[in-house]
Amino acid sequence: MIVGIPKEIKDNEKRVSLTPFGAQELMKSGNTVFVENNAGLGSGFSNNQYIKSGAIILDSPEDIFSKSDIIIKVKEPQSEEIKYIKENQIIFTFFHFAASNELTHQMIDTGATCLAYETVQNNNGTLPILIPMSEVAGRMSVQNGAKCLEGNMGGKGKLLGGVPGVDASTVTILGGGIVGTNAAKLAAGLGAKVYILDINMDRLRYLDDIMPANVQTMYSNYHNISDLLRYTDLLIGSVLVVGSKAPTLVNKNMLKNMNFGSVIVDVAVDQGGCVESCKPTTHNEPTYIVDDIVHYCVSNMPGSVPHTSTLALTNITLPYIETLSNYGLKNSLLNDQSLLKGLNIHQGRICHQGVAKSFDLNYHDSLSLFS
Repeated sequence: MIVGIPKEIKDNEKRVSLTPFGAQELMKSGNTVFVENNAGLGSGFSNNQYIKSGAIILDSPEDIFSKSDIIIKVKEPQSEEIKYIKENQIIFTFFHFAASNELTHQMIDTGATCLAYETVQNNNGTLPILIPMSEVAGRMSVQNGAKCLEGNMGGKGKLLGGVPGVDASTVTILGGGIVGTNAAKLAAGLGAKVYILDINMDRLRYLDDIMPANVQTMYSNYHNISDLLRYTDLLIGSVLVVGSKAPTLVNKNMLKNMNFGSVIVDVAVDQGGCVESCKPTTHNEPTYIVDDIVHYCVSNMPGSVPHTSTLALTNITLPYIETLSNYGLKNSLLNDQSLLKGLNIHQGRICHQGVAKSFDLNYHDSLSLFS
């Protein structure tokens, strides 16, 4: 197959979807890899490195899209890219369709096949491609939240871990998945008092066993969240419902429970957010204030550490890309149930129940489309 790697054009997105090593591995199987000019520069990979790997550099995104059978990206196609997408072309990237009715219908209209990183799912329920980016985002939520707590950022001027004789900050984390677990580890390591909430009791028992003494697990419900907000300095939203919009756990009225200068970091904002007052922001203007509460809602947090993120992403996506490029779409999906779950749209039809439910669209069983 011909694999195309376009340069990411979403605001402040410096990641690239494949490293030179990844390109080299695809070439070993007889595939052709086209890389857009300077696509890897933001992640620390030069054109020359890709050329040495055997890839071919093309000058424009139009060239990449027009000549490729499969397009590998990091973020969802932007409007400037969608016009280049061809019918039956495979697009493999983070889509987060449930957060955008417009994007969903735009991709339906292209007639392309959309495989979403975030819904590729193993039989045990884990999301292998989402995991590395969730690990990065979870750690960065604490890193950025701690910065926002500083007085010059509009925060209440508290050090996350305090100092001897001065109390530490309180961090409340909504969701005990990969993002929440990594956030709790980092916050606890910095000396904060941490509460992590979830509705899965088995997960809470597991977290209770592995976390240090300054991490407290609690069942997630309206009462517990409302009570914790009264003394929370940093609130981190990390709720995920696979393929669907994140549930709203903190409404605007609940912000009144939080003290002046508290901080909210909603990692779930790319899935619609679990805090009602949160809206997507960019790395250029990452924060805004609502009711004296600092909001940090950057939807592509891992994009600010592109070298680490690109390496972590390629580590997990490369085997799937190799399968698709070596065996084709139909054989790949029929022989890999986890990849089949990544199929969201095929030839104008919705193939993921979460996406269909989000916009009241007809759902088509994936297997029936390839039988």
